[in-house]
Amino acid sequence: MGRFAITWAFNVVALFVAAWLLSGVSYGDSWWTLLIAGVVFTAANMLVKPVLTVLSIPFIIVTLGVFYFLINILMLYITDWIVGDFEIETFWWGALAAIVVGVVNALLHGLFGRPGEAEQQGRRATA
Repeated sequence: MGRFAITWAFNVVALFVAAWLLSGVSYGDSWWTLLIAGVVFTAANMLVKPVLTVLSIPFIIVTLGVFYFLINILMLYITDWIVGDFEIETFWWGALAAIVVGVVNALLHGLFGRPGEAEQQGRRATA
């Protein structure tokens, strides 16, 4: 549960930054929408994305990773579809949002480490 909470917090920040920087991405005027969008986006990335990634390995290889970027955009559109007030206007705004979310998450992971990484290192040290 701790890993989900940290990943959710990182995603909320990343979605906020994307909505703040990009006029084609919005969460309305309610913070609750942003928090719910973070939960949906995190769940989609933890449950749906791994399955799609495994099923798409041939496409990812042939396109040299471009198809994986499309899967990232799809995760944002799943969030848009499920969360009513979270809106992505066009595909290109979704592509830019995927880049912003990826960069913000990379920065947060670089600053604070990966969720659950300290627990795994602790288990390895005691084993």
